[in-house]
Amino acid sequence: MKQFNDIYRGRRVLVTGHTGFKGSWLSAWLNQMGAQVTGFALPPCTTPNHWDLLGLPVADVRGDIRDSTAIQRTVQDCRPEIIFHLSAQPLVRRSYRDPLESWSTNVMGTANLLEACRSAADLRAIVVITTDKVYANNESTQGYREDDRLGGHDPYSASKAASEIVVESYRKSFFFGNDAPLIATARAGNVIGGGDWSEDRIIPDVLRALDRGCSLEIRSPNATRPWQHVLECTAGYLLLGQHLLNGNQDGVGAWNFGPAADDNCTVRSLLAELQSYWPDLEWHSSEAQHPREAGLLHLDTCKAKSVLGWKPVWGLGKALAATAQWYRQQAATRQPPTIPQLSSYVESAALSGCCWVGK
Repeated sequence: MKQFNDIYRGRRVLVTGHTGFKGSWLSAWLNQMGAQVTGFALPPCTTPNHWDLLGLPVADVRGDIRDSTAIQRTVQDCRPEIIFHLSAQPLVRRSYRDPLESWSTNVMGTANLLEACRSAADLRAIVVITTDKVYANNESTQGYREDDRLGGHDPYSASKAASEIVVESYRKSFFFGNDAPLIATARAGNVIGGGDWSEDRIIPDVLRALDRGCSLEIRSPNATRPWQHVLECTAGYLLLGQHLLNGNQDGVGAWNFGPAADDNCTVRSLLAELQSYWPDLEWHSSEAQHPREAGLLHLDTCKAKSVLGWKPVWGLGKALAATAQWYRQQAATRQPPTIPQLSSYVESAALSGCCWVGK
C-alpha cells in the first residue's frame, strides 16, 4: 500500500538518534518505504538492542550530537532533504544523576544540528522530536495543548522545553523566507513497543524482573500516563514530515501526538493488563524516596487530527498485545518481528481510514 503519498521514496533522510528505540523503528519504516537513510548517533546503550537486531542497510554514522564538527560533516556528506532529530538523553531519572548530560545533549545538541542545517542547500524540512514533558505540568486533568506554557521540574523535562525554545529561535532568526526549510517540533506521550531495553521504563523493567524471577519494584503505581505504541507517534512524525516536504506552512510549529483519552491509565492498571501476557509478573510499591516525577499527564491532540488528519490506530489493548508478542517471538526465534508488525499496523491504518495510507 502507498504510504504518505510515496513522498519518502528515494528521498535523502537523516535520522539522528537512529540507534535508539524510536529512532530504530523510524529508520526501519523509512527503509521499507525506499528512503535513502543516513543515521547519526552514539552506539546503542544496551545489549541486546533493537538497532543491532534489525541489521538495516542504511548509512550508519557514529558520533555525539554535542560534537558540532561531527554533525556538520554528516549533514554536508549526506545532503539530506529532510531531517528527523531524535538524538537525546531521554530518561528522567538519569537526568537527576547527571543533569549536565541532559542539558548539553538536549539543548546544545539541538543547537548544533540546527547550526549545521543553515548551510544545507537541499534541506526542505526538519522535524525535531521532543516530549510531552515539555509542558509546565500542574497535574491538570485537561490535556495540554501546543500553545500551553512550557516548563519542566526535572533536568530532562526542562532541557527538552529549552530545546523547543532553541528551535523557535533558529526558526525566527535564520529559517524564514521562501527557500528556507520548514521546521516543526513533535511531542509524544509514553511510548511502548518491542525492542526497548532502556533503564527505568515499564516494559523493560517488567522483562528484567521476570528474567530474574523477582517482584518488580514500582515507584508510582498511581501515576497516570498517555501510553501509546511506538508506531503511533512514528506515523505522526512521518505525516508531519510529509506536510513540511509539501511546503505547507501550517505544518510549522509544535504538534502533540498522543493516544485516545481513554488509553490514559495508571501504572497499576497497565501492570494488571500485562499480567494477562506474563502471568508470572509480580510487583510491589517502593517504600524508598525517589526524585520527583509527574503524577498526571495528558495530551490534547486536536490540532494533529484537524490539520494533519492524523489519528491513533491501535488502542492500548492492541499496543500491549503487539508489544508482548514482539518480545515473545524475538526470544523464541532471536529475530525481531519488527517488519511484520509494521505491515500489520499499516493494514490496520488502512482499514481505519487513515489519510496517510491507500492503494
